[in-house]
Amino acid sequence: MIENIQWLGHGSFLIQGPPVIYIDPWRVVRNTFHPDVILISHDHYDHCSVADVSKLRGSETIIIGNERVAAQIDETTVLRPWQSITIDDISIKAIPAYSPDGTQHPIEHGGLGYVISMNYYDIYFTGDTKIIPDMQRIHPDIIILPIDNNDTLNIEEAAQVVEILRPRWVIPSNWGAIGEGTSQIDALQFKKLVGGRAEVIIPSTKIANDEQ
Repeated sequence: MIENIQWLGHGSFLIQGPPVIYIDPWRVVRNTFHPDVILISHDHYDHCSVADVSKLRGSETIIIGNERVAAQIDETTVLRPWQSITIDDISIKAIPAYSPDGTQHPIEHGGLGYVISMNYYDIYFTGDTKIIPDMQRIHPDIIILPIDNNDTLNIEEAAQVVEILRPRWVIPSNWGAIGEGTSQIDALQFKKLVGGRAEVIIPSTKIANDEQ
């Protein structure tokens, strides 16, 4: 399953299915196919890109997000924390994502992560979050989590999440892009902090450009 997850830069991911799932597409290249599902974690421009969603979506694409996302993207299916939806043979559960003491991702904004259960694996995309008690209810095989410390996890906190949840694989996000303060060096330091608790996948730092 891990080989079916492709990092597209920053917080954007593509999961090859079926079904085909994009998560927080931003500055992505237009594809010849339309995804089955697009998951949006919250309404910040670098995660909720109306232009990128329009570029990717087809007539049958299901868009999933919270109420603030639905205010920007038409025909969004709104999930509240801990609600689930079944699409074909997969289940998607919305998980709270927030920073308890921060200002960019307060709990009242309703940010979401997602647990995607497919092919007998549970993939936990944490969204932009700090360590929160809700995480302890999750037992994923794969975690995708931010390490940029932008009112999100820093590398030490991200390593703590791995220690708490004990996944098999971990993919760090929100690093390596132009203008981001977190670099590949930080990603490698995160891998070192995790140690043998999980296999940390450091994807390529190649950034996808918009189609001209």
